[in-house]
Amino acid sequence: MSVRVAGQNFDDVTLVPSLAPFQIKAQASDITIQVEWAESLAPPAGRPLFDSGSVWRLYEDGSGFQFDFSAPTTGTALYKRLFVDGEFRRARLQMNAESFADARHAIAPLEYPLDELLIMHRLTQEKAIELHSCGIVRPDGTGNLFVGHSGAGKSTTTRLWTAAREDVEVLSDDRIIVRRDKRASVMESPRDAASGDGKPEVLRLRGRSASPSGHFAHDKSRKQIPRSARNDKRGMRMYGTPWHGEAAYASPNSAPLSRIFILEHGHGNVLTQLSPSQAVAELFARSFVPFHRHEYVDSALEFLQELVDMVPCYRYAFEPNEAAVERILEFRE
Repeated sequence: MSVRVAGQNFDDVTLVPSLAPFQIKAQASDITIQVEWAESLAPPAGRPLFDSGSVWRLYEDGSGFQFDFSAPTTGTALYKRLFVDGEFRRARLQMNAESFADARHAIAPLEYPLDELLIMHRLTQEKAIELHSCGIVRPDGTGNLFVGHSGAGKSTTTRLWTAAREDVEVLSDDRIIVRRDKRASVMESPRDAASGDGKPEVLRLRGRSASPSGHFAHDKSRKQIPRSARNDKRGMRMYGTPWHGEAAYASPNSAPLSRIFILEHGHGNVLTQLSPSQAVAELFARSFVPFHRHEYVDSALEFLQELVDMVPCYRYAFEPNEAAVERILEFRE
């Protein structure tokens, strides 16, 4: 998933540090955002659709949508507003000049949660979903997805695997995008970024096949994933995102998805295979799906059914120790 950001000056296309590893050279994009500046932003006029209860609200805007962002620290009611079409392909981002007049607040058009909201809504138009999960890639290039609510043990699982005997890469310790694997070849490095001179920049939430270590994902001297794993187009693929958890892992890479584990705290590291209906229900409860339109929910449920038909899903009642990793390494269906 790629996002093109265009503006009149350097600040308009500056990415926050968490997005920098996902930046690539300008190219064709899935979403295009034009950044503009306004002296002030008028109160919203569209029909309210959703209130996050914190920094953003969603309104209907003709055939598209309007996201309003506000925060007490900016000193004004609204500090930016995003207009986007119904397919979430073309957007116009208005920055409120009043909110940044004193230079105390950094200008970051794509800062969270705008970036995730835009991607999450775009996924409703495709066969894909964002899951509350951590993605672990083993040395052979295959991936295990550990899905869980906050507090279920995703960050703990990440720490256990990175401390284990295998040299793994963590795509994210909190949020992973899953979609059908349509890759034909390994993508170019996301680190080949544009120059930041006011020209369009691209943020890409898809990357190369994962290398064995997330901290050295760009190091070409490390061993590469087998060609059979890199070019596997038959199943599902998981993608790292910038939105990390407590362990702060966020990789622009991806890997074929082999198995899914629903995390919960327990005793004895017990694995229980879930039926397709059970798996869909568990995954949906841990997914990021916009609920303001029923077709978005229907699309998510349809994709999750395809996902569990292709990838085995297990409930994993685990203990927070090294044995939890060994149980997965030794596990055979």
